[in-house]
Amino acid sequence: MNTLTIAWIALPFFMGFIIYLIPKLDRVLAMGTALASVAYAMWVIFLPQPIELTLLDNFGVTLFLDSLTGYFILTNALVTVAVLFYCWQTDKSAFFYAQTIILHGSVNAAFACVDFISLYVALEVLSIASFLLIAYPRSDRTIWVGLRYLFVSNVAMLFYLVGAVLVYQASHSFSFAGVREAPPEALALIFLGLLVKGGIFVSGLWLPITHAESDSPVSAMMSGFVVKAGVLPLVRCELLVSELDPIIRAFGVATAVLGVFYAVFEKDAKRMLAFHTVSQLGFILAAPEVGGFYALTHGLVKAALFLTVGTLPSRNLKELQQMPIATPVWIVLVAASFSISGFPMLSGFGAKALTMKNLVPWQVVGMNLAALGTAISFAKLIFLPHQRDGAVDKDKVKTGFWWAIAVLIGGLVAANLFYIEAYTIANIIKPLATIAVGWVAYFLIFRRISVKLPRLLEQFEHLMGMMSLVLVFLFWAVFAT
Repeated sequence: MNTLTIAWIALPFFMGFIIYLIPKLDRVLAMGTALASVAYAMWVIFLPQPIELTLLDNFGVTLFLDSLTGYFILTNALVTVAVLFYCWQTDKSAFFYAQTIILHGSVNAAFACVDFISLYVALEVLSIASFLLIAYPRSDRTIWVGLRYLFVSNVAMLFYLVGAVLVYQASHSFSFAGVREAPPEALALIFLGLLVKGGIFVSGLWLPITHAESDSPVSAMMSGFVVKAGVLPLVRCELLVSELDPIIRAFGVATAVLGVFYAVFEKDAKRMLAFHTVSQLGFILAAPEVGGFYALTHGLVKAALFLTVGTLPSRNLKELQQMPIATPVWIVLVAASFSISGFPMLSGFGAKALTMKNLVPWQVVGMNLAALGTAISFAKLIFLPHQRDGAVDKDKVKTGFWWAIAVLIGGLVAANLFYIEAYTIANIIKPLATIAVGWVAYFLIFRRISVKLPRLLEQFEHLMGMMSLVLVFLFWAVFAT
């Protein structure tokens, strides 16, 4: 069991190296690695006991894999498989596939690590691979967006590293368990780094530009699983120290409401999806103990939406309302939008029902508002005009696109089996009513108004300032617990 786990961790990095040596096999090697992760994730989810592995005592790597981790790994694996299918018939180079599989491996490592130094290394490798993929088109815009992401990430991880050292000073271990003995300032510093990496609340406002300006498959990976590498460690810390539960849940509610507030008014399709990534990460943190299932559902939905929006003739939703899109592509948009809105028969329904079931009373109003905002936002895609021979980018709607969508939508249907208990009359009526109210609000109010929210907080210099304010708040919140 331990040997299998170590081999699974090492495989993507080994294959990334082999792809450089045998570039003609780049797609096959990358796909084989991703499929191996699918199999490993399913095995971990159904293991009766978690896997615990310590390689070098307190100074080394500590791994912990349970069913919660398995959901996150499965998300990473399925989205990677879909992206590889999507890119199969394109002219992507071996460099792209090598970096994709290295990114996949570093995210897996971040999910499995339960010590702060190993997590730091995994997150730094992840950042470099993400930067190289964001900047892959080599345009001035993508290079700047990539450098912006890298700088924000590295500043946040400096705070994180100081916090990790303080944890070791207090507990003589870099293990997550050391947070029980760590001083409050250590928790504040570590949490700031993870909040930024995970795209949480105002610390995550680097995310909309980064996801919107990246190529569609890169946006799918960034939104589908990369940002979750900062979310799972937050969930782990909350489960270890119950006093942190109100802080994590509060960030979950605030993130869900903030993201959906921006998304409701956004007219750019990719930016709307990016803001919804912020919002949906809030759902994971709002009920941390069941966040794995929500992470899986969100990752599949968001990857499908980013890949599909990338095939449309325009990102401007106002323009898309005047040019009917191809009906098959529209059906994909509807299926994914229904899932994220909580419609039955897709796993988004079960994920939302499970999350709402595990909320504490003071969270209910905020999360219901976020659910309503989700229905309003995705009505923009659901009610786009369509026709059989409508407009699409035919260079992107190839066989690989449909294979990718089959993996993602098929995953959304199959994932219903993970929480079949959700299908009760009461659980079905509530999301349907929320969706109906959201659609009415969209047609009567939001479709008729044109409000452009300021992007001040997304500017580079203000991202640094907001990071400082969040750190001050974290110091206050942790000292108060």
